[in-house]
Amino acid sequence: MASPGALPLEPSFQQAMEITAHWLVLWEAGELSDEVLADRVSELVVSRDGARGFFVVSLAGDSPLMDRLPDSVALVLRAGGDGVVDLSVRNLAMSSAMAVQHKRSGDGAMQAGSERVQARCTELVRLLDPEQVKRRLESLLAATSGNGEDVAFLDRWGYDAEQRAAIAAAVLAVAEA
Repeated sequence: MASPGALPLEPSFQQAMEITAHWLVLWEAGELSDEVLADRVSELVVSRDGARGFFVVSLAGDSPLMDRLPDSVALVLRAGGDGVVDLSVRNLAMSSAMAVQHKRSGDGAMQAGSERVQARCTELVRLLDPEQVKRRLESLLAATSGNGEDVAFLDRWGYDAEQRAAIAAAVLAVAEA
């Protein structure tokens, strides 16, 4: 029988969210060291659904993990390669666009949440491999002007000109120190 908190060989998106939430509770309570958390995160981010689940919970949730990312976890995420870079950049884009949407609808709480995710993504992207990040951000930035592979991503979510401008501004803000 698997131990509590054991990771399925290839977790579903839902399983990854649940296990991440469990791990973060243990980490916040001091029952899981930074190094053990890093080991577990490394197992999770090897699959797309595992990484997606991890980022949904860690970026949008109340855990302070992404606000004070331990070096050991940052190293694991950096080693995650293109998959982690891609998801981090996509989360940056989506949170930037949603902040605009929530502002329009007058939902200050949701806007603040999206802005928090955007800030966390900005800091995360700055920690990842600079060359991989540069290529990925350039692709996203080109799409905000209607060029390249990421146009389909922006179109799929129905982002309008104002949201695309917010995404472009977020991309450019990553380079600012």
